[in-house]
Amino acid sequence: MRPLTLDDLLPLPDYAGRRQEFFDSLQRYLDRYRRVRIGPQLTLVFENRQTLWFHVQELLRIARLADPELVQEELDLYNRLLPGRDQLQAALLIYPEAGADPAVWQELSDDHLRFRVGDRDFPGRLVTCRPEDRCVGTAHWVQFFLDPAGRQLLADFQRPAYFELLHPGYRHESPLLSDEVRQSLLDDLELSDKD
Repeated sequence: MRPLTLDDLLPLPDYAGRRQEFFDSLQRYLDRYRRVRIGPQLTLVFENRQTLWFHVQELLRIARLADPELVQEELDLYNRLLPGRDQLQAALLIYPEAGADPAVWQELSDDHLRFRVGDRDFPGRLVTCRPEDRCVGTAHWVQFFLDPAGRQLLADFQRPAYFELLHPGYRHESPLLSDEVRQSLLDDLELSDKD
């Protein structure tokens, strides 16, 4: 996926004046194309250029960064979050129930999260799996790798596609992915081929 550049960003005053408009637009986009809930406590939010653009603009606004060198440093960091070839990348957000012990989620591993497409499953790979990542709390990065056959299955909208988490004490499946979500994920995979 093509990295974000300085030319993609709006000047701070232009962005600040339209921030609410951009925020509302992003929320609609996430709900329709990028957000997948897995039971009551987990949500996957798939990242791409559009979602990261908003994150970068927000960071620049909050930190009041305008120096091109410093902005480029931030872009370099954020561009690492874009999905690579044959890859989907998402933030895994955990919303523990009130009174629940958040330490339960520190044992989350690659074996627990799966992307089921047709009769195949693709394990999630937790990028944030170090002890120091886990102690931070309830947000992780996860990657899913789809080979060409997996992509063909995902493109066959007649076959079911969903995510599941099989963790001790938390076993849930997402609803079947909508055509819009599937197409958005396929677009990510197609864009990663062009780089």
